[in-house]
Amino acid sequence: NTVPPQVVPGADPSARQLCFAWGPAEVLVCETLFSRAGGSCSRFWGEGRAGAAARAVTGSVAGTGEGAPSSSRVFVVRRDQDIYIQTLRKLFNESHGIFMGLQRSEEELAGKSRKAQLVQVSKNYRSVIRACMEDMHQAAVSTRDPALQGQYSTQVSILSAMELIWNLCEILFVEAAAAGPLLLRLLDWVRLHVCDVDSMVREVLSSESPSKHKLFWNVVDVFVLQGRMDEARHLLSKEASANPTSMNMYKILDDLMKKMPVPSLGNTQTLTELELKWQHWHEECQRYLQDGTFASNPHMESICKILLGDEDAILEKKELMTTWYHFLVTRLLYSHPTVRPLELRFYAQSSMDLFLAGESSPEPLDMILMAAFEFEMHQVIKECSIVLSNWWFVAHLTDLLDHCKLLQSHNLYFGSNMREFLLLEYASGLFSHHSLWQLGVDYFDHCPEYGRVYLELHIERIPLSTEQKALKVLRICEQRQMHEQVRSICKIMAMKALRNNRLGSALSWSIRAKDAAFATLISDRFLKDYCERGCFSDLDLIDNLGPSMLLSDRLTFLGKYREFHRLYGEKRFPEAARLLLTLMTAHIAPCSFWMTLLTDALPLLEQKEVIFSAEQTYELMRCLEDLTAGNPDKQKFQDDDVETTKVEMLRLALARNLARVIVKEGTVEGS
Repeated sequence: NTVPPQVVPGADPSARQLCFAWGPAEVLVCETLFSRAGGSCSRFWGEGRAGAAARAVTGSVAGTGEGAPSSSRVFVVRRDQDIYIQTLRKLFNESHGIFMGLQRSEEELAGKSRKAQLVQVSKNYRSVIRACMEDMHQAAVSTRDPALQGQYSTQVSILSAMELIWNLCEILFVEAAAAGPLLLRLLDWVRLHVCDVDSMVREVLSSESPSKHKLFWNVVDVFVLQGRMDEARHLLSKEASANPTSMNMYKILDDLMKKMPVPSLGNTQTLTELELKWQHWHEECQRYLQDGTFASNPHMESICKILLGDEDAILEKKELMTTWYHFLVTRLLYSHPTVRPLELRFYAQSSMDLFLAGESSPEPLDMILMAAFEFEMHQVIKECSIVLSNWWFVAHLTDLLDHCKLLQSHNLYFGSNMREFLLLEYASGLFSHHSLWQLGVDYFDHCPEYGRVYLELHIERIPLSTEQKALKVLRICEQRQMHEQVRSICKIMAMKALRNNRLGSALSWSIRAKDAAFATLISDRFLKDYCERGCFSDLDLIDNLGPSMLLSDRLTFLGKYREFHRLYGEKRFPEAARLLLTLMTAHIAPCSFWMTLLTDALPLLEQKEVIFSAEQTYELMRCLEDLTAGNPDKQKFQDDDVETTKVEMLRLALARNLARVIVKEGTVEGS
């Protein structure tokens, strides 16, 4: 099938050529400055399905054409517009839970147990579709906006068609109903989905005298056409009461309807027994008709003809059936109640031809249902992919059929099977939504061949608008050992935090990314801030670095330097002095910070109690001399009065401390 072209609303193909750029779930389309001489058109073809939607983005692209300034509009063309419809959120969210339950279900269940489980899953999907359809209908009724009302009504029609197709697939493929029960399932299907006559039925039944209502016989015919014999007999009894002259005819017709053999869901009778009973009953109906029993009442005679499966008589009620598939099921009920699944295709095609009678062409929905009756599962999926406006239906239906082991032989030419291809497309659409992307992760997880690759590509494109969202994305990546993506997310968040001068957050993200270079950069910023302000920010983080401080030398220094301040604050001076000296001699402190460290030693050198030993004092002296002698800006250093004063104070303090140490150590040795 050819996918119909989609018109971009607002684009003028007669004036400008269009250019476009593909995105993961959207296409950017804009008007160029070139004239239409190149033969452009404001149409494009979708990726395998109709229904792409476009919306104009506010703003314009300025440019000049033919010497005069002009502007070009930009459009965003979304291929999965449905995911932005608020009332469809229930469909996506609740079906996700059903999908996950099916993936986790006990595959070991065999035979009837497994089939019953899969049928229940199918019913769960249908219940979600129906609930969503009811919500959409309610929204259509309550809104006063005609445009919204039209949109909701369209969605109700689409959801109704989806449930109709799914229900038929459930009967034919999932449940795989056998001859006999098959007809009962198809009757239920028609009764559930052909609702056009329901209002007429309610009107007649709620009237004071139903038998005298002008639509009375239409309602009786509806009940007969749908095989609702008890309801039809109940209405006919009202007619008999109102017209005693027709009592005899009524009793005969009532008896025929009562005795009509129907298949049973249990194994109470064989198909052969049913066919024999049905043949005898059919002959009895034929006899009464030929005897002219109902000749005086055209309505009852028409019903008798329908019971005999007279196609002309059934087709006379075309307006009451409304669809060819209703005609098909009615025709089977009264002419071949033991129809076998593989015989359906012949009856379906002839029923559609008879019903349409060349007056109209089959709609896309008709072709999908016909493909189902012909047991062409792949054709059903293909047609639905083209006609429906999103991938939800085909992705979930194909997954269910795959669990039924019905699609095992069908692989696509590029490697992935049909189930995985459709799930990948559906999940990719979810990733273009600001919150539904989380559902898409689970769908990718259950695509064994390409799921991880798709997830890696899509998760990198998620806008990390808040730290909370970043943590959510990060957790997903960590659970799946996606190390490259983890590092990428952490680096992005670290850079954002650094740009906003949130050093603590930036350091935390860089540690999580295990990015030594970035951790060094942020550590330098912390030390620079300390030099300018005289105190540290984000003390909780620095105090609890733990083994993370080993990521880089600068980060190690930052952690240990903060530990020195903590020891000093707790008046644990000997430990603080040893740590300070270690930081100097281990060469992990940046050279630019040596003067700060030596300055920090001053209060310890001036303590009443001697803190530094002679050996430690000599080490500090050596560090001071290395600093002054090895500074490349030595002249500038000497010209700086503040720095010169610091050096003189340090030399004096070190000399005094050394003298005190020598006296103290000599006194100890002498004693």
